[in-house]
Amino acid sequence: MSSHSAPLSRRQAVRLVEGAYLAATTGLIWLALYYLPVGGALFRLALPLPLALLQLRRGGRAGVEGLVVAVLLLTALMGPVRGPLLLFPYGLLSLWLGWSWCRGWSWWVSWAVGVVLGTVGFLVRVLVLSLLVGENLWVVITRAGAALLDRLITVLQLPMTPDLGEVQLMALVLVVVQELIYVLALHALAFWIFPRLRSPIPAPPAALHALVALDPL
Repeated sequence: MSSHSAPLSRRQAVRLVEGAYLAATTGLIWLALYYLPVGGALFRLALPLPLALLQLRRGGRAGVEGLVVAVLLLTALMGPVRGPLLLFPYGLLSLWLGWSWCRGWSWWVSWAVGVVLGTVGFLVRVLVLSLLVGENLWVVITRAGAALLDRLITVLQLPMTPDLGEVQLMALVLVVVQELIYVLALHALAFWIFPRLRSPIPAPPAALHALVALDPL
């Protein structure tokens, strides 16, 4: 038996290099999101896209491998808690969006499931970060929900005083609305940018086309 392994084909080598670059790009965006004082919204929008693009170009297995590499890299750089937090929700979103776009599924499906993943991932991240800092960060979101609920009651002149359950529900609604906008923005960015990279995603449904009015690049 020969002690030498078989040489990589050109296709395998390109797949390996492309996966490594896009995984490293995801890791760098995550580091920038954590440590740079500006550009947080832009980094959040960019974060799931490299691994989703990797799936479109090289298949689902490459996407999973890229995510594993990114998580291992960040675990080595940031520790065993902050590194794996990439999964919630950005890593899971990248896998889901890439997988659904590869199959040509409707935006309604990829958007709806993406919102669920984003909401659950956001709540998991709040829980983990609360444990890290020793403070309940959900209180911040609850306060925002209470302020919005009070404003609605004042504007509509409703004769009611919200209880804790209603405030918590409003806080959850705020999270869901945030994820609705975020996941739709990811679809729009991919629709505009990915055709330039020879990896188009399905076209938006007619009802959403007005929200994605720009033609693909």
